[in-house]
Amino acid sequence: MAVVIRMKRMGRKNREYYRICASDRRSPRDGRVIEEIGTYDPHVKETDARCTLDGARVQYWLSVGAQPSDAVRVLIKKYGPNGTHVKQMEEARARLSMPRIVPDPGEPAFVPAPKAEPTPAAEPVAEVAAAEPTAVAEAPAAAETPAE
Repeated sequence: MAVVIRMKRMGRKNREYYRICASDRRSPRDGRVIEEIGTYDPHVKETDARCTLDGARVQYWLSVGAQPSDAVRVLIKKYGPNGTHVKQMEEARARLSMPRIVPDPGEPAFVPAPKAEPTPAAEPVAEVAAAEPTAVAEAPAAAETPAE
């Protein structure tokens, strides 16, 4: 069985990421794999933090004769066990794991004053409530005068 180390496409449309896998050469690109040995996310802003590889497993598969694809060969050369960019990768991953510092935006330039609209329903209720006690007070007085 010929083993190849290649990238398996995952994710959704326009937001892909890749798993770096050891698989049989005859299996399809996104098909069955023997082992997943890393990831590659092209949408990470830090270029050196895009790739993660399990160095021990990469060494094992290369030692038993697995052939990396062209793209994976470049990633192994940069970020593999004896890679040229391993130190930069660790620094970039450390920067990504730190919390983001968002500066205080300060006072807003303009804050509109809230509008105070009069409530038309409140005024007639107050007038009706004020008018009712006087009408009740006049009614007993009117009832007493004809009785006399």
